[in-house]
Amino acid sequence: MQVLHDAPLAPLTTFRLGGPANRLVTAVTDEEVVEAVREADAAGTPLLLIGGGSNLVISDKGFDGTVLRIATRGVDLAGTRLELAAGENWSDAVARTVEAGLAGVECLAGIPGSAGATPIQNVGAYGQEVATTITEVVAYDRLSGETVTIPNTDCGFSYRHSRFKSDPDRHVVLRVRFALEDAGGLSAPLKYAETARALGVEPGERVAASAARETVLALRAGKGMVLDPEDHDTWSAGSFFTNPVLDADEHAAFLARVAERLGPGTEPPAYPAGDGRMKTSAAWLIDKAGFTKGYGTGPARISGKHTLALTNRGEATTEDLLTLAREVRDGVREAFGVTLVNEPVTVGVSL
Repeated sequence: MQVLHDAPLAPLTTFRLGGPANRLVTAVTDEEVVEAVREADAAGTPLLLIGGGSNLVISDKGFDGTVLRIATRGVDLAGTRLELAAGENWSDAVARTVEAGLAGVECLAGIPGSAGATPIQNVGAYGQEVATTITEVVAYDRLSGETVTIPNTDCGFSYRHSRFKSDPDRHVVLRVRFALEDAGGLSAPLKYAETARALGVEPGERVAASAARETVLALRAGKGMVLDPEDHDTWSAGSFFTNPVLDADEHAAFLARVAERLGPGTEPPAYPAGDGRMKTSAAWLIDKAGFTKGYGTGPARISGKHTLALTNRGEATTEDLLTLAREVRDGVREAFGVTLVNEPVTVGVSL
């Protein structure tokens, strides 16, 4: 277990933002993770967990406590069953499942970060989300002081959410287990229209899992959503805001604002979200509110490839990023009466 003091955190995040940690601990085994967490809890020391750093916005002041970097490794693929250590690179793990001819996570290719973060955020993209394939999450329970196995049904999965996200100080994910599908090398039925179009098939059809993965990687790269150290459009947390889910009254009010601002024939994106609710597109809202690709003149700007990504152009501070995020959030609310919610976790700061 490596321990550093006054350690910079910016290099550990995809935003490349944030001040130093008083103490940075890097754990490479589950036992070291548990030991570091117990030590911090026993001392009453604030604790921040970092995996791939792809979903964090850290204060310019840094973190006054212990930062635990989870760098555990381990991939166990047996038949259609997959177990990943929390520190495993997620995109690499997806590639391995596709190479094995398995379906279920191929459309989640290229998403940065670690495997342990996937159940926390219920990571999803291009018609798939991990909630449909995760069977169990092995975690250290900081309340009971024990390692527990939590079945899918007790994870509280919903859109970009889980029990781990709603109560972030309770569990530390150690391992994630998945059940995939052996479809003879084919993908799961394609649910996302853009992916199907790019592959020249109809939604609901299957294609080679490798083709689905490669297509998603190309689509993501075109939007600056695949990490590239030379491309500042990828110095981001991916989608900065979640897609709003509106109840019937909120949706009706939203449609009225759209008609007032853009004309009565304008139809915003709408996807049924259950219980009479509708999900609309945050990217559409941002664009129609006037925040187009490349918006901004400072060191933090909207990506030149995708309106949903806020980016560090190389010299930004966290406060620069938050100033832009607040401008976008407030502008969308003024235009359409919808308040966007940030997807990345904020540490020592807030919108």
